[in-house]
Amino acid sequence: MPERRSPLAGWSLERNGVRLRELPLLAQISVRSAASPPAPALRLGPDEWLIVGERGQEADILVRLQQAMADQRAQILDATASRTTVEISGAGATELLSKGCGLDLHPRIFLPGHAAPTILARTGVILHLIDAAPVWRVFVRASYARYLRDWLTTALAHD
Repeated sequence: MPERRSPLAGWSLERNGVRLRELPLLAQISVRSAASPPAPALRLGPDEWLIVGERGQEADILVRLQQAMADQRAQILDATASRTTVEISGAGATELLSKGCGLDLHPRIFLPGHAAPTILARTGVILHLIDAAPVWRVFVRASYARYLRDWLTTALAHD
């Protein structure tokens, strides 16, 4: 089997105190269930979670979840190949995201640990605030990754 390639090939950029970089091929397991998953997960909706792990951990996470949720109705899917992750950090990171996102990303509203599916630059993404520094993770479909990279690069250049 050929090795998976990330859609942005490990891209990174630093400008105006904001750092953007791809975190390629993070394990991403999507869970739909009325019951909460037993692992730490990003809650995306009333019955939807995303479990994120290190690169290459998707098979282990899948097995553990399937065993832990065997007696529950649940849909557990490996979404690793369908999305990539862009990490955005630095003092202007939240302002950069606010240029293309309708969510209120103010630190009093969007707290560290929170995640939300939303539209960023006309592209469906999942935003996750890792910490208040701020450090954001943007999960974007692989087919839209280059478009989002170009939008972020242009928006950052116009600060």
